[in-house]
Amino acid sequence: QVQLVESGGGLVQPGGSLTLSCAASGSFFSINNMAWYRQAPGKERELVARITRGGVANYADSVKGRFTFSRDNANNTVWLQMNSLKPEDTAVYFCVADTFPYRGDYWGQGTQVTVSS
Repeated sequence: QVQLVESGGGLVQPGGSLTLSCAASGSFFSINNMAWYRQAPGKERELVARITRGGVANYADSVKGRFTFSRDNANNTVWLQMNSLKPEDTAVYFCVADTFPYRGDYWGQGTQVTVSS
């Protein structure tokens, strides 16, 4: 089992920055891929960014160039640095992880990000 705890959400003005973090704990051999998804009111959940254990990150076109995904394998922690935030980035952000060996995807409870003046 993997428990994921997200933090760092909040209210920020357009153009501002936030950093989300997600720490994994529990009983597992190793954390493999990790990702951030988000869900805005009335919209479907969407993938924001994914990072491999080796640190290769991929981003949705909507956040490319503004968000940076990084990880610390020793501490099973990831961060999503979000810059130049826009109102359309407002959503609940979820951290997702899978393990090696694969036993399914684990989801955090989510953290609210609100971009508003």
